[in-house]
Amino acid sequence: MNAGTVDDLLTRELRDDRIGLVDATGREYDYHWLCTTSWKAGNFLRHAGVRNGVTVGVVGDGPLALLAFFGTTLLEGTTRFEPPTDLADADDFRTLVAPVDELEGYELPRGAQRVGYGDEPDAPDVHHFDAGLWSENPSFPPLSIDSETTILTDGKRTVTHEGVLETAREVVETSDVAADDRVVVRAPLSDLRTVVAGVIAPLLAQGVIVLPDDGAESGGERGTYAVSSASVESVPEPNRIDLDAVSLP
Repeated sequence: MNAGTVDDLLTRELRDDRIGLVDATGREYDYHWLCTTSWKAGNFLRHAGVRNGVTVGVVGDGPLALLAFFGTTLLEGTTRFEPPTDLADADDFRTLVAPVDELEGYELPRGAQRVGYGDEPDAPDVHHFDAGLWSENPSFPPLSIDSETTILTDGKRTVTHEGVLETAREVVETSDVAADDRVVVRAPLSDLRTVVAGVIAPLLAQGVIVLPDDGAESGGERGTYAVSSASVESVPEPNRIDLDAVSLP
């Protein structure tokens, strides 16, 4: 796919009934749902202060965590998966998206917003991601994101839209990932290479992102490719995309 920035992977033209995501329970979500709900996530997170130049922390590895990432991306923000709990001195940190029962374990800088998913939050200052998604407008304003805009960080390094897509294309070409191939995420999203190889690459190939059934490198076969470190002796899928071979610019 010819994409200049990651938002090009979530455009109206790509909405159809092909499967784009499979969650830990095996539930399948099509590209129509994936694109439309990502737009809803962006519209909702805008109310929580997400915009260009800010960092959003995302905790978890399920569909809602991915939607928070996509929504942040559409707003030109930077996502940090699994951030540390002490973020009080992170001046650019604006929003934390996490399971409701984990939110209080984080110390955030003044003015940062808390967005919870799962159970409905009791605290009035916590936004409820689930409810917000279903009530938001299922459309999104036209985008013009610069390819040099930062999309991901792990706290030590950052990567731009251009860098993410460049590496994702290498993954697709080297591993021969094709449309409808299922790519199983068997490494933590806190590793930037996992996000690129396990999330962006299958979208670029119009394949399927498959989330692990137990968050570990075990369980039965769930797809054609596993994204995993070579330090893991074996994976149930017939092919491995080795994180050590994923080179970010």
